Amino acid sequence: MPEWLLLVLATLVACAVVTGAVVLRQRRTEGDDPSETPDVIEYMTMMTGVVYAIVLGLAIAGVWEARNAADDVVKEEAQALHEVYERARVAPPDRRERIRSDVAAFVRHTVRTEYPYMKEHGELTARGGRLLGTLRKDVLEWEPRTPREEQAYAAMADRVAAADAARVARADSAEPTLPGVVWFGLYAGAVVSVGMLFALQIQRSARELVLAALFTALIAFLLFLVRHFDEPFARGLTDPAGTFTSLFPRAAGGSGG
Repeated sequence: MPEWLLLVLATLVACAVVTGAVVLRQRRTEGDDPSETPDVIEYMTMMTGVVYAIVLGLAIAGVWEARNAADDVVKEEAQALHEVYERARVAPPDRRERIRSDVAAFVRHTVRTEYPYMKEHGELTARGGRLLGTLRKDVLEWEPRTPREEQAYAAMADRVAAADAARVARADSAEPTLPGVVWFGLYAGAVVSVGMLFALQIQRSARELVLAALFTALIAFLLFLVRHFDEPFARGLTDPAGTFTSLFPRAAGGSGG
């Protein structure tokens, strides 16, 4: 089911439940005086809204920061591998082809296999680690003979280490940002915040029903936003492999890198 359709359905269901509950409650309590809402109820409603708004804002900021961090990690990893691929031109032909073949194999595996696997299982593949280990081995076993080769060798070794570190950080970003207890608090806070509408003895006038529905829709949208960015590689990033495919155009298609 598309994300936008899920959002629409969740919002409509939430609004329908709130509106229906208000209408049913009002039919059963026709004799109540709406002006008798105690001041303490209004204060509690205000404080509940403020506290929940703070918690929800922190959750949105946290998942957005995690989303940006995941995007930066992908760019750093792809750029490091691209540097290795380009700097290999200084190496002797046999070593150059071996290193470039290692980079191309790792990039193809990352784009075609590892990213889909991360989305489904929230972790990296063992083969990706072996391919990166092969690349590191072929780079470090090279024995440069000229100052130019020595400079390229040092830079390539650093870039391989940077790619490895970025891959480890990518593994951390593959997991959900918010723990389950935080999600429980967000959902419980939403229920309490919407439930306080009944404590204020909301009536069946069109204005109050519309405001109640809009308030519920806003909370539903914000919760959807948090959920969307909670797992960057599953939903938050539009195209996680976009940086790899832009630097290595053949990674997602034919052979090469």
